[in-house]
Amino acid sequence: QVQLVESGGGLVQPGDSLRVSCAASGRDFSGYHMGWFRQAPGKGREFVAAIGWSGGTTYYADSVKSRFTISRDMAKSTVYLQMNNLEPDDTAVYYCAAAPANKRRVRDSSWYVNWGQGTQVTVSS
Repeated sequence: QVQLVESGGGLVQPGDSLRVSCAASGRDFSGYHMGWFRQAPGKGREFVAAIGWSGGTTYYADSVKSRFTISRDMAKSTVYLQMNNLEPDDTAVYYCAAAPANKRRVRDSSWYVNWGQGTQVTVSS
């Protein structure tokens, strides 16, 4: 079965950088989008970034576009989210997800069929 396992979260200070990873297994992800979403306490799940597994096209939320970079290593079957210049508002549980590629729904969490367990990112001084 499909497994998405996130790692790399932690406690950092404002302005710091952090990279979270998502190890994906269980199927051929060709033709899929791999996404990162986040959920802060008391808030809904929010789209952060996504990447086409095959073509590498990237999508970002406006709030992170200039600070975060999504990438994938097909040989390692791993998706990364590099987060720079972190802010306290970036504090959330970060989830990796997979969905059949559809650029019109890439930001829609309900379109994603597989989810990881999440990794906590806390930005605080």
